[in-house]
Amino acid sequence: MSLQVSNLTKHYPTPRGPLTVLSDVSFSLSPGEAAAVMGPSGAGKSSLLYLLGALEPPSAGTVVLDGVNPFLLGPRELAAFRNASIGFVFQDHCLLPQCSVLENVLIPTLVAPEADHDTERARELIARVGLSDRTDHRPGELSGGERQRVAIARALIRKPHLLLCDEPTGNLDRASADNVADLLLDLHQAQNAILIVVTHSQPLASRFATRFEFTDQKLIKT
Repeated sequence: MSLQVSNLTKHYPTPRGPLTVLSDVSFSLSPGEAAAVMGPSGAGKSSLLYLLGALEPPSAGTVVLDGVNPFLLGPRELAAFRNASIGFVFQDHCLLPQCSVLENVLIPTLVAPEADHDTERARELIARVGLSDRTDHRPGELSGGERQRVAIARALIRKPHLLLCDEPTGNLDRASADNVADLLLDLHQAQNAILIVVTHSQPLASRFATRFEFTDQKLIKT
């Protein structure tokens, strides 16, 4: 269960020609490892997550997770692989407003026909993020920090091997940000997953043993 990224490059078409946002990015991470990725806005941080999460194909290079290159899979196999192996936590949490906390956490299991709708595991994760008394509440009844904790529980429900977080503390106050950071680091280690967090926050990045920074479309280990 490792992540191998080799010579990853991404271009986007523009009227003036291809715009390069990633150029020849290579690194590897093993289960239990966590890395922070920093860089200015527009440097390519989110694009990197989309590629690692198999949401967009690279222009060149490869991403291999657990021995599988997801971009060689067909559409149905790719969707199943992504659902089973990769968890996402976004800055704006992306919860469904009409669903309860429990229902939001269970959503990844509902779209996977072969998966058990593991309500017990969902309740355990909700307890781990400190929201047992909010199980039946909807997102509109929660604070920003609480919504982000629900998003973390949802991302972990299928025990993914790779957890990707795009500015997970960007909209939170310092106390809530520290709480979310604690949860991410504790839960990913408990699950022995690989954690990659894109962030502008130096305090958050400093908590990671492995840190990268974007410079001229390249990812440099700092």
